Amino acid sequence: MILEPNVIVLYVDDLARASQFYQDLLGIKPEEASPTFHSFTLSNGISLALKAKHSVMPPTKQKSGNDELAFTLDSNKKVDELFAAWQAKKISILLPPTQVPFGYTFVALDPDGHRLRVASLGNV
Repeated sequence: MILEPNVIVLYVDDLARASQFYQDLLGIKPEEASPTFHSFTLSNGISLALKAKHSVMPPTKQKSGNDELAFTLDSNKKVDELFAAWQAKKISILLPPTQVPFGYTFVALDPDGHRLRVASLGNV
């Protein structure tokens, strides 16, 4: 049996704010929405879910910001273009575009402090 995750769940403080952020970021609306849970189905079949932190069972005591969603693009130019677009949207930037050993990357933060890494692998 092969076991692969098909849902990524982020715990959020303000579900409405986080949902609106990801709707703007991903360009899609949640397919499932309840007062404590929103789920976005991505084109690759994985779902990105947002769960209101106060409703998580068992409760979590961890603070946000220890997670990272990574988005890979096929060129450094596209990384720079997305960086400029996210700056225009006033998305918080943790690391501007930088060359690192695995490629070219920048890191932003969602409203709950989850890291959003955008990278072009290699030196394209």
